[in-house]
Amino acid sequence: MKSHKNLFPQIVSFGNLLAASHQAAQGKRERPNVILFFRRLEDHLWELQQELADRTYQPGAYHTFSIYRPKPRLISAAPFRDRVVHHALINVIGPLLERGFIYDSYANRVGKGTHRAIRRFQWFLRRHRYVLQCDIRKYFPSIDHEILKGMLHRRIADTGTRCLIDRIIDGSNDQEFVCDYFPGDDLLTALSRRRGLPIGNLTSQFFANFYLNPFDHFVKESLRCEAYVRYVDDFALFSDSKRQLQEWRSALSSFLASCRLKLHPKRVQIAPADIAHRFLGQVVQPSHRRLTGENVRRFRKRLRRWERRPPENLRSRIASWLGHARQADTRALLVSLRGPLRQIQGLRRM
Repeated sequence: MKSHKNLFPQIVSFGNLLAASHQAAQGKRERPNVILFFRRLEDHLWELQQELADRTYQPGAYHTFSIYRPKPRLISAAPFRDRVVHHALINVIGPLLERGFIYDSYANRVGKGTHRAIRRFQWFLRRHRYVLQCDIRKYFPSIDHEILKGMLHRRIADTGTRCLIDRIIDGSNDQEFVCDYFPGDDLLTALSRRRGLPIGNLTSQFFANFYLNPFDHFVKESLRCEAYVRYVDDFALFSDSKRQLQEWRSALSSFLASCRLKLHPKRVQIAPADIAHRFLGQVVQPSHRRLTGENVRRFRKRLRRWERRPPENLRSRIASWLGHARQADTRALLVSLRGPLRQIQGLRRM
C-alpha cells in the first residue's frame, strides 16, 4: 500500500488556504463569523498559514446542539477558521486516499452521494433474491482515535501532515459515551481509549468513510461479495442464498470487532429482495422508489410554517427538497403539492 510524502507544503500554501476559505463559506456567506473572517481575509489566511507552518495551530472550541430527526444526534460546529483548515487538508489528502476506495462506497465522494447509492441498491435488488441490510451501532461516537490515526499514518508518511491530522482528531469534543467491550479488553479498556468524531466536520465525514475502507475490501475480497453498497455506516450485501448471507453476517461482526465497532442489533436483517426496503431515506423496491411517510409529513409541516413566516432562502429550500423528491417515483405527490407551493411562492408552475 503506497504512502504519500511531501504533502504539508501543499496543504499550507496560501492558494490552497484561499480556495479552502471559499469552499468552507459555500452556503454560509451571510453568517456573522464568515463575514468577519472575509473582511480581513488575507490577514486571517497569513496568520493561519503561519500557525500551521510553525505547528502552533490549535483547534478552537466547538458549538454543539442536538437534532432529533430522523434520529437524535449531537451536532458539533467548529469555528470557521478551523473549517478552512479542514478543507485545506482534505483538498490534498482526500484524492490520494480515495484512490484506495472501492467503487461502491458512496459517502462524501465527488460523483457519488445518496441518490447514486439508492439507485445502486435498487439495481442489486433486481438481480438477487435476498439482501442483508446493516448499520453500525453509534458509529461516529464509536470511532477509535488510536485505530484511525494508525490507519492514516500508514498511508501518509509526511510528518507535518500527520501532526495536523492528529491535532484535528485529538481536538474532537466529547461525544455520546459508548461503553463496548471486545475480546482482549479488561474492565478499564473502554474508559481509557478516546473515541468519537464530531458530526458536522468535513474531516469527520471523510475520516468516517476512510475508517471503514478496510471493511469494504474485506467484504469484496475476502467474502467475495460481488453485490455490496455502503453509505457511511449503512450498508447492504446481496445474494441468492439466505444461508450465505447468514454466514457473512457472522464474519462482518468479527471483522468490525477488530475496528472496535458493533452492528446495530435492531437494524440487521435478511429479507427477500422483492419487498419494500428502507434505505437512505427512501422506500426502495425493485420496481420503484418512494419517499418515506415521515419525510413527506415533515415537508408539509414546514410548508405550513413557511406560509406564516417565509424564510429569506425560501426558494432554495423548496428547490432542495424538490430535487431530492424527484429522485424517487413521486409524480402524484408533486402534483398534490402544487397548490400549497403556489400559495407560498406565487409560482405559476413547479
